[in-house]
Amino acid sequence: MARWGNCDYRQLQKLRENLDRLQSADLENFCRDVSKELAARLLALVIPATPVGNYKTEVKVTAKRDSKHHKKGDVYTKRVTPSGKKGGTLRRGWTARTEQEAASRGGNSNAKAYAQALPIKKQGGSYLVEVINLVHYASYVEFGHRTPGGKGWVAGQYFLTLSEQDLRALAPALIEKKLEALLREVFRV
Repeated sequence: MARWGNCDYRQLQKLRENLDRLQSADLENFCRDVSKELAARLLALVIPATPVGNYKTEVKVTAKRDSKHHKKGDVYTKRVTPSGKKGGTLRRGWTARTEQEAASRGGNSNAKAYAQALPIKKQGGSYLVEVINLVHYASYVEFGHRTPGGKGWVAGQYFLTLSEQDLRALAPALIEKKLEALLREVFRV
């Protein structure tokens, strides 16, 4: 008759305990946290990439007196904003609750805090976070549009599309890092 030898089952029992702890871990909360982190990363990419309107125009000005750069009577060009309008509404629209809030220089300047407050929906096995710019002309700047006369075309800027592509490249490493941290905590390595 053959002998089987000695076997120490303590490590297998510890593995079973760790797997039980993993099952009891709040994976739903983990997925929500990762989704919010990805939303914050998207905002961190798209906000600086969003163009800001420039409403300045060049006007010809005649110097009234001698100065450091001009002599009296010299004609030079100067950039002015005759309407008093300043750009940035579209950029602020990423963290504003309404278009009016974005236009009036409101909105949450902290994109990470704004992303943490976004609602997350679970749809099947996926978690959805909607990152929306409520400024009405955002899609026109993103994808392009006809000129007011209808004869020309203004090319799109694709600031959101390009930011999404960058996020897709970053996401696997970020998710892997967060998952590794969760597993280290559960298995206490």
